[in-house]
Amino acid sequence: MVATIVDAIAVRLIVAPVAFIFGGAGLLSGFGSGLPRHMFLFFGGGIVALLALGAQWLYEAILESSTYQATLGKMIFGMKVTDLNGNRISFGRATARHFAKWISALVMGIGFIMVGLSQRKQGLHDLLAGTLVRRF
Repeated sequence: MVATIVDAIAVRLIVAPVAFIFGGAGLLSGFGSGLPRHMFLFFGGGIVALLALGAQWLYEAILESSTYQATLGKMIFGMKVTDLNGNRISFGRATARHFAKWISALVMGIGFIMVGLSQRKQGLHDLLAGTLVRRF
């Protein structure tokens, strides 16, 4: 859980400067245009939301499929993401794992609770992607 918080902070630090620029541009572009200001607030916010979602996906998928096999948060706690045989995962599998986390969250987070209940400590997202998180 703490590793996830570390990763969220890392991604937000990367996204914040760009989000500030796009959010501000969306707001400022509405002045004097004759169009409702809320349209520009939505545009700026929409760009920021897409940027944050894309950054989180790329952050996780690139790092978990790299030779590090872990995001910054996982590295701090000595964990790696592997396939079921202990091998490095591909970018595609890391991408599947990332988006499968949305499914894990759908029903009151039960997919994440499964980590504490399963023998191999796999959440629903790990079962769907065929991955394990191991300590090294």
